Amino acid sequence: MISVVIPVYNRKEVLLRSLASLEIQTFHDFEVIIVDDGSSPAIRLQTTDYRFPIEFVRQENKGAPSARNKGFSLSKGEYVIFWDADLIAEPNMLEKMLEALDSHPEASFAYSNFTFGKKKMPGVAFDVKALQKRNYIVTSSLIRRKDVITWDESLKKFQDWDYFLTLSEQGKKGVWIEEYLFDIEVGGTMSEWLPRCAYHAPIKWLPGIAKRVKKYERAKKIIQQKHYLSDD
Repeated sequence: MISVVIPVYNRKEVLLRSLASLEIQTFHDFEVIIVDDGSSPAIRLQTTDYRFPIEFVRQENKGAPSARNKGFSLSKGEYVIFWDADLIAEPNMLEKMLEALDSHPEASFAYSNFTFGKKKMPGVAFDVKALQKRNYIVTSSLIRRKDVITWDESLKKFQDWDYFLTLSEQGKKGVWIEEYLFDIEVGGTMSEWLPRCAYHAPIKWLPGIAKRVKKYERAKKIIQQKHYLSDD
């Protein structure tokens, strides 16, 4: 069984679209744990409307890492995926990820390409040195339960990069699925995403961009210092 852990904060309509994409998955043996991270007003959901079991819990607002840790503590699956509430999956997403892990017993997690609105976000084959330079593995990757670790609740940004760096430092490996298996809807936390050119002069000094670039650079420095990474 797969445990699908979904932290959500306020965006109920997006969550409903995400659940609709789970409803049509070709793989059926999964449970869903939704953690409402202090939405205001509190999200109300009719869990019996779905063909898969849903456990719905609420906590005070502590951030997505805390909500993921809470959801995992309630999960029972042999595999776990930390599913973003604004994720719209292809019908075969869970099936493809499980097949990848079954085909690669040496791998602890499976990840894929995805789209962010109309922007394609490709991954690369798993490589620790490449991961130390930039993150190419998204939060919503399928992980063997025995390899799941705690999310760092102190981080406001780059939580997924920190998570998979930590796993790689423990000798864990991933397997890349070279397919676009889901879309992240525009409007959530990823809406702060900027193209790579925005982080270089002179574009990074432009009004409306400079503040976002500085925030990005501060957050990146936190990860680099935690994992003893260089600026190269």
